[in-house]
Amino acid sequence: MRGNSFGKMFSLTSFGESHGPAMGVVLDGVPSGLKFSIDDLQACLDRRAPGKIAGTTGRIEKDEAEILSGIFEGQTLGTPIAVIVRNTNQKSSDYDKLKNDHRPGHADRTVEMKYGIRDHRGGGRASGRETVSRVIAGYFAGLIIPTIKVKAFVSCLGPFKFESMPNNLDISFAPYSFPDTSKNDEIQKYLEDLQKNGESVGGRVRIIVDHCSIGLGEPAFDKLKADFAKALLSIGAVVSFSYGLGEEMAAMSGSEVSRNLSAFGGMEGGISNGERMLMTITFKPTSTVGDTARAGRHDPCIIPRAIPVVEAMVKVVLADHYLRQNAYVIK
Repeated sequence: MRGNSFGKMFSLTSFGESHGPAMGVVLDGVPSGLKFSIDDLQACLDRRAPGKIAGTTGRIEKDEAEILSGIFEGQTLGTPIAVIVRNTNQKSSDYDKLKNDHRPGHADRTVEMKYGIRDHRGGGRASGRETVSRVIAGYFAGLIIPTIKVKAFVSCLGPFKFESMPNNLDISFAPYSFPDTSKNDEIQKYLEDLQKNGESVGGRVRIIVDHCSIGLGEPAFDKLKADFAKALLSIGAVVSFSYGLGEEMAAMSGSEVSRNLSAFGGMEGGISNGERMLMTITFKPTSTVGDTARAGRHDPCIIPRAIPVVEAMVKVVLADHYLRQNAYVIK
């Protein structure tokens, strides 16, 4: 049963519960001899870590990575890489009221129906904390595809909208990943008000991939777009995925689409064509609201902390297909 694993030649298996001793990941297929930096890995984790962005969860975790295997003298060994991040700030009592309460929109009821038991503390495996493993995987995926650039940003968060393309993808849009950083103070106040009122909000994220290799993806079941969709929809709270012009194509003629290379989002027939890739995903509002939200420590909007997770999953797909494509080449 591989419901906790993703990928073929580059694969990740995540483990751990939100309020257990640790979260972790085992990575297989990472080539040997790649230079590893614990500081760079930690920087990736810090972007996702709770307690660093005003207006988000009150849980504070250092999220310090511990390497258990697969690294020696600053290089990858080519053997499975195991990394854990210990949980240090659990407040399981915050969730006592939820032990017999199935929160609408969460996996509480379905997990219990599936397994006959569930860890109600923080959502267990269904918690957003599981994404720690994905960020770690994204760091190692980036070592495999160092020339491919992946950037995700918020294009809609409640009343805040950014419909155009950012001018400079090399700069940080921290802390809220909204390209118009002049709105950061307004976004902070908006999120803090939501938090105070036990309310939540969703939004939309756009993803840009530049300098992607040509020929990634398969022409039938393992299309690149299909694996992107699976990877991104596997992130909790993501409810839709599109690429290129997406749903806009429903109102366009074939001649219009054919004249617009960006319509295909850098993929034709499910295979990368070397052009810029553009994808869009939608996040639902956090399901826990009202008094139930005050019973635990919840993000009124998951998107600012989800951006590094989104980028990581895109890198995981690209690294997997990069290794698969190069395995076909006879040297």
